[in-house]
Parts: sequence; C-alpha cells; structure tokens
Amino acid sequence: MTRTGVQLDTATAAIPPVQPLPSVMRAAVYRGPNRVVVEQVPVPEISPGEVLIRVAACGICGTDIKKIQHGFVAPPQILGHEVAGTVVAVGPGVTRFRPGDRVVSFHHIPCGACFYCQRKLFSQCAIYKKVGLTAGFTPNGGGFAEYVKAMPWIVERGMVAIPDGVTFVEATFVEPVNTCLKAVEKARVAPGECVVVIGQGPIGLLLMMLAKLAGATVLTTDPMPERRAASLRFGADAAFDPSAANLADEIRRRTDGRGADVVLLAVPIPALVTESLALARPGGRVLLFAQNDPHMRIEFPAAAVGVEEKEILGSYSADVGLQAQSAELVFSRRLPVLGLVSHRYPLEQFDLALSLAARPSGESLKVVVEP
Repeated sequence: MTRTGVQLDTATAAIPPVQPLPSVMRAAVYRGPNRVVVEQVPVPEISPGEVLIRVAACGICGTDIKKIQHGFVAPPQILGHEVAGTVVAVGPGVTRFRPGDRVVSFHHIPCGACFYCQRKLFSQCAIYKKVGLTAGFTPNGGGFAEYVKAMPWIVERGMVAIPDGVTFVEATFVEPVNTCLKAVEKARVAPGECVVVIGQGPIGLLLMMLAKLAGATVLTTDPMPERRAASLRFGADAAFDPSAANLADEIRRRTDGRGADVVLLAVPIPALVTESLALARPGGRVLLFAQNDPHMRIEFPAAAVGVEEKEILGSYSADVGLQAQSAELVFSRRLPVLGLVSHRYPLEQFDLALSLAARPSGESLKVVVEP
C-alpha cells in the first residue's frame, strides 16, 4: 500500500521510498590520477528493474587505489565496490527487495550461459565485465557516495540481504571474502598441505584464514611486525620477516625438504613471483592474487615451470557460485572480519582514508568509508 492507501502492483509500479529522496548527494569523484574531490552530484534516477541504495559503508580496495594512483580509468568516475547499505527506492518490476531492506551488493554478475560461464570463468564473461553498480558517470561501483544504483542483473543475482545483528561494516566484506575464497579454491588448497601467504594486509589475512579453514598449515610473511602479530592472532601457524629469515630453508625444514604445496601471493610486486616459485615444491602451485596492473611485467626461471612442473595460477574478482558461501562466512562470523577494520572515515575525509589505505602503517589494516 502507498501512504495514500492505494494498492500497488510491484510488477508495473515503483514502490515509493521510505522518505523523500534528495536530488543531490555528496560523492568522492575521481578527477584524474591521484585526484579525488568530494563534491555534489545528482542522486541516480532508477528505471524499471533497478534499486537505489543509501550507502552505509564501503571498504577501500587495492583495486580502487590502483585506479586512482595510476589512472587506469578515465575520469570522472565514482569508485568503491565493497558496498553495504539500505534500499531506499525500487523501480517497477522489482520483487526481491523493498525500501528498508539492508543489503550488500556485488558490482559484477555474469550472464551464466556464455562460453566462459559454462566453464565457470565468470570474470571473463562479457556481461560480468559490465559494471552494474553506479553513483553516476561511467559505472564503476559508486560506493564512495551517499547513494548507488543497482542495475537489473545485479538486483536479480548480485544483491544479498544482511541478517539482523550483522553490521554494515561487516557486510562490506562479503565481496572481498568471495574473491579470496575463489583464490583458495582455485589453488586447490587441501587439508594437511603447507600453504605460504606472502603479505598480511587485509587480503593476505583473509587468504590465510580461508586456507586455515580448508585444513592447511599456513605460514605467512610480512615486513611489518604489527602485521605479523596480527597474522598470528588470526590463526597463522607461523609468521616470518622476509628480510630476516631464510624462508625457503625454514619451509623445507617444515616439509621434509620439499617446500610449500601452495604459495598465495597477495602483494603486487613482480620480484616476489620468483621468490614464490622458489618457496614452492616441485609440482606445487603459485597463485597470483589480483595482479591486475596491465603495465606490469613478470620474469621468472623457465625451469621452475618447464622442469620442476610448478604451476602459476591467477585469480581475479568474485565467483557468483561462491556468493552464498562467502556471505555465510561473514554473517556467521566464522571469519572475524570486523577485527580487520582499523580505521573508519566519513566521506568528507576521503582523502585521509585513501592516503592511509594506499600507504599503510603498522597500525592500519582495512580502511572503511561511511558516507
């Protein structure tokens, strides 16, 4: 019913918002390399099948940082894709959600039927490559704004209701947990295996915790003592300073001279690929997580692959098939994601949030913006 008592057919009519919506909003707009300006922009208008979300929290991802620092996208754009908030308006035809629903939204969802989807290579699907979440300009997530619009294919298959008792900040982890779970599964981590995770920032810590849940013994490295301490606190079996320890010898000592079964590289540094290969046993797997810089070039010893038969794998973005599992891991608190959040900033202080996320200190981990 509307406020006037008129029955609405949601198949043909929009459900009125809970309260009148503004015409303009604040957003952190990318205006060029290393330049993001908080300014007034129009609130997105929704069409049939679409949903408008009032953003409550959005995590800053390493991909956002790369786009901003290196100019990988053309301005103007509003970034931010780890989005959680409240539905405030729905377009005609929307039946899954109503104003007032608390949701987390993905920004990429595949078609499910193409050549790549049939092979579960969802991130290579043409529909997947279309961003379906926007706060204006060229769609690119939009979570660094007060409102975002979810397009029809996202509304149908890419939005997840947040249970009571789960905070918006926790819910922002559903997407990054999905990407990390995909990586762990792609690396075929098995119970009893030895896994090394290089880098213990927020992504590295998630990879470590998921490898532990898979039953592996997990060793980690990070140059920051605070992050090594966090790694042990969240469950790593051992954590090493890469500059002080002969890590390859230590891993061989722990694996009867073989080396690690799996190495998960969570740091976009080309030289660490060679190091990762050196840590892996013959026939082992090295997974490069989100190494998505199109200008990066990597060199490694050919014999590591051609003679020792080590595998180099890549993993990028989320997997729609893991959507329910990743949400359960966050919502059930089997993964203590809230403990990864070190800093929260209002939208007006986006420059400070971005600076800290891009140049982390020993005290910082995940940085979240709350518009």
